[in-house]
Order: sequence, then C-alpha cells, then structure tokens
Amino acid sequence: MRELSQLIDVEEPAWPELRETLDASPVSVEVLPPDSDLGRASILQLRVTVRSYLGAVVLHCGGLLVDDGWLRVFGSPASGAAHGVPGLAGINQFPGTFDPTWQPETGLVVAHDVLGGVFALNGAALDSGAPAGAARPGAPGEVVYFAPDSLRWEALGVGHSTWLAWLVSGALDEFYAGLRWPGWKEEIRALNSNQGLAFFPPLWSAEAGQDIPATSRRVVPMRELLDVARDSCRQFDGVDPGFLGAV
Repeated sequence: MRELSQLIDVEEPAWPELRETLDASPVSVEVLPPDSDLGRASILQLRVTVRSYLGAVVLHCGGLLVDDGWLRVFGSPASGAAHGVPGLAGINQFPGTFDPTWQPETGLVVAHDVLGGVFALNGAALDSGAPAGAARPGAPGEVVYFAPDSLRWEALGVGHSTWLAWLVSGALDEFYAGLRWPGWKEEIRALNSNQGLAFFPPLWSAEAGQDIPATSRRVVPMRELLDVARDSCRQFDGVDPGFLGAV
C-alpha cells in the first residue's frame, strides 16, 4: 500500500491542466476553497494519485459549482464553505479515520445535479464490486448517471477525467435538453448545494415530459429528493438503484 507522499508528490500532477480547463470553460464554474487536511485524508482513503483529475479535485478544491450551480462536483470543502456544498468524503460516507479495508458500496458518487440526478464512478477500478453485481451498466471505472426522468442508471462511456472535461465544455445544454425551462438559472442560483428541486408532476411522468415549463417546482433538501427517487424505483420497477449519496 502506498504512503500519502507517494500519492501527492508525483510528476505531472493533473491540477495545473485541470485548472486551465476550468478557466477556459464557456459555462460558469466556481472553484470552492479546499480543506487541505480533508483533501489529504480523502486522497489516502481513495488511494488515488493527484496525477488523476479525481485526485486533483479532491486535494485542490472544495468542489465545483458548474453552470450556475446546476451541477455540484464534490471535493474537500473548507469548514463553513459558502453554498453549503457537501464533501466527497461525507457524500460517500468515508470512515472517520483511514481504513484500508473500506471500499465504496457500489461505486463512488462524484456529483449531483439540482434535479436529483447522480453521477457515480463505477466500482472495481476503485477496488469495490463490479458494476454488474450492483445492477448498474457500464464498465469498471466508467462514469454512470442516475437519471431522475427515467429512474434508470445510464452508462456515459467515459472515465472520470474525460467526464469532468466534458462537464465544463458547454455540453450540458444538450445533455439536459428538454429538462430546463425559462428562468432556470435564477431559480437555482437561490439554492444551497444541499438543496434540489422537486417537480410536480414528477420528472419521470409522461405529463412532465411533455411540458417541463408547465410543471410546478419547490425547493427540497437533496436527501428528500434522492430518497423519493430511490423509493419510486422500488415501487414501480421493483429495482433498488442502490446508494445515491449521503447528503
């Protein structure tokens, strides 16, 4: 097992390149201040190096608020950080102290969006169970998305670094086509990062899919949004989507 210094003191760390990518993004990206102690502890628990984008985010930033906060990428936020953004360690329920036997339950939750969508990094690449064993699509180390309008996991076909660069490339408008409405930016700017939007009719209903702007929306805790999505999956499909993050 590698020591922390071997994970952090590496040649060609990813942060300078990633920072350039973030600064050049055509969409708004707010880089939140990090807690260095939390970042170092999280790097050690994940056993990833800062040569990866995942390691760079965990060590060097408290998280990313992408597209005016529509999407929250988890890092290691300083205590009392603005926006109430949770950390990767808390979202994934890391142990309080380093535990070499701990592994993510079914994969690592790396981001939430305001709709209750969840981006996760499939297991096995992180030494946890294979995706098929968790009834998830995609290969080990691939990013998958739990879609609140279908209540299904979808494989995105890319790893974490490519996914993160894609997020800030301006591609989100196409990805969320049909799920945004006039004035959405103003609505989500008022949210804390532990809040999301509940829709009525629900996003997965035929009525909502026909006319998103006509839906009513209310601010709810992300915990409630994720719990309702998971319960709806069990009720309608008899399938548990599994861990969606602890908020």
